[in-house]
Amino acid sequence: MAVRRSPVLVYCTLIAAIAFSAFPLYWLFVVATRTNDVVGDWPPPLLPGDNLGDNIARLFAAEQANFLTGLINSSIASVVVTVSVVFFSSLAGFAFAKLKFRGRNALLVIILATMMIPVQMGIIPLYMIMVELGWQNELQAVIVPFLVSAFGVFLMRQYAERAVPDELLEAARVDGCNTFRIYWTVVLPALRPGAAVLGLFTFMATWNEFLWPLAVLEADNPTVQFSLRQLSTTYYTDYTLMFTGALVATLPLLLVFIMFGKQIVGGIMEGAVKA
Repeated sequence: MAVRRSPVLVYCTLIAAIAFSAFPLYWLFVVATRTNDVVGDWPPPLLPGDNLGDNIARLFAAEQANFLTGLINSSIASVVVTVSVVFFSSLAGFAFAKLKFRGRNALLVIILATMMIPVQMGIIPLYMIMVELGWQNELQAVIVPFLVSAFGVFLMRQYAERAVPDELLEAARVDGCNTFRIYWTVVLPALRPGAAVLGLFTFMATWNEFLWPLAVLEADNPTVQFSLRQLSTTYYTDYTLMFTGALVATLPLLLVFIMFGKQIVGGIMEGAVKA
């Protein structure tokens, strides 16, 4: 009986966990399809309304938010930062994992030490650098400081140690490949699952970044999170408009996860121990 009940208990637990996790997102969608009259209702409304099109139109027409500009800026910044982090992190991770050179361990320790410094402590000196470069209210101020990630280097280094056999590298060298060609044709395909995971994390972190764009950008050239903040005024908050903006801002993340979900799951499960 215990064996028979176990699957039922497992499925019930999973269904409950999914329901509790998905309900806030579902309620976000429900409020985005209604008017402000239902925001404070109890019990909350559970069925979508018919105002989604009007709310989206009001969202993109809100002059104080510049939501379309925020979407474009966040898309450009997230894609550029993700591609750069995946490329440089996989390249550096391969070097730290498989190449022998003087000072390798010391350099790795220095890179890891940068992860111990809170991001908030670097905002003031980083802002001063942006002022000296004349990059205030420019999109490159959001992109350039994050083109390389210490966490990405560490993750790719650990992944390359397990995913790339030394014999495969030796065979490539015997065939006459130089180091960069070995990375591009041998190492990078082997690192694809781990790179997909790193790419998802980087895209999400860049897309959701709020503090640094708030410090270096202005309201006429925002990112999407900055635009969402502009939807809330001092005297009145249009919750329906904010929920609609949050819904639209979430869609690119869901699209990225759907597109790369298979690689992401494969990267997470890579190296799992089988009983």
